[in-house]
This record gives sequence, structure tokens and C-alpha cells, in this order.
Amino acid sequence: MEPKSVTASTVYFHRPGKENTDETLKLALKRAEELSLKTILVATTGGDTGVSAMSLFQGYKVIVVTHCYGLHHPDEQEFDPEKKAVIEAEGGIILTTTHAFAGVSRAARTKFNTYQTSELMANTLKIFGEGTKVVCEMAMMAADSGLVKTTEEIIAIAGTGRGADTAAVLKPAHAHNFFDLRVKEIICKPRF
Repeated sequence: MEPKSVTASTVYFHRPGKENTDETLKLALKRAEELSLKTILVATTGGDTGVSAMSLFQGYKVIVVTHCYGLHHPDEQEFDPEKKAVIEAEGGIILTTTHAFAGVSRAARTKFNTYQTSELMANTLKIFGEGTKVVCEMAMMAADSGLVKTTEEIIAIAGTGRGADTAAVLKPAHAHNFFDLRVKEIICKPRF
């Protein structure tokens, strides 16, 4: 029989940013152990946070989510190839795909100067912090890529700018079923 309630603590950082990366990863690991969760999503732009996660989450299925190609410059990737090699050598999975809240919506915004529904949803989630938007987005991207199951809880880790400052327990959903996604717990986030 399932208990009536669950008590879990949330850590609130005074400032957002990469200085919270180590603590965010440790808090996420602690909660993964407590809940016996084995799948971890980690956002990384250049690869630093992904490499840090790989050294800590040994024995876990770690999916490192990067920016898509051409986000800032046509046909270019921000992800450091050496860090990619380290992550893959340690058993990490790299997911490079279009952001669930962007894609063609961003194209419409830049061409026609109008926002689309997905960008409004993304900006609404940002009221809880940039990392909160990203953990939801990554969960959809990983589900759409077949890397996570929508029936299992995972931990997703992201940040504001660089590094990690947000971690959450999520039940993923495919992008076309976004409203089935559930944020079960916030492990940590900036308080700003």
C-alpha cells in the first residue's frame, strides 16, 4: 500500500548559475538513491556539466542533452568533441535534437514577429526558473527520441545559462502529449 504522503526537501539557491552545479548534482544523486530511480537527464551546452554528471552518476543511465546543430551559427555545434568522447566512453548517451519548445515555432517568431503556443508555454514555465523550463523540455525530447519511458519517473537536471542549478523528479511525456508530463518533485532551484 502506498503511503498517504511523501516528505522531501527542496533546496533553494540564493543565486542562479554554474556555482551551484556540484551541489545540484549531489542533491539529485541523493534523491535518485532514495527513490531508486536509475535514469538521469542532464542539460549541457559545451559538455562540462555532462562530464561532471558522468563522474558522479556511475551505474545510472545518464542521458546528456545538448543544443541542436545550428542554434547560434548554421551547421555548428557548441558541444566540445573531447567532452563528448569522455561522456560516451563512460557510457553516457548524448541526445542532440531540436528543442521541444522551439523548433519551427522559433522560425515563425523570427520571420513573422509573432509568438507561437509552444514559446508561450516555455515562457510560462520560466516563471519557475529557466532550469524548470529546461527539465520539462528535455523530458519531452528524451521521450520523443525513445530514450526514456513515459511510464517511469526520472530525474532531470538543468540550469540557468551555464552549469546546473535545477533538478526535478519528472514523469516524462511525448511532446504531442505535453499536458501528461508531471513534475513530481523539485529537488532544487534558484530562489530569485
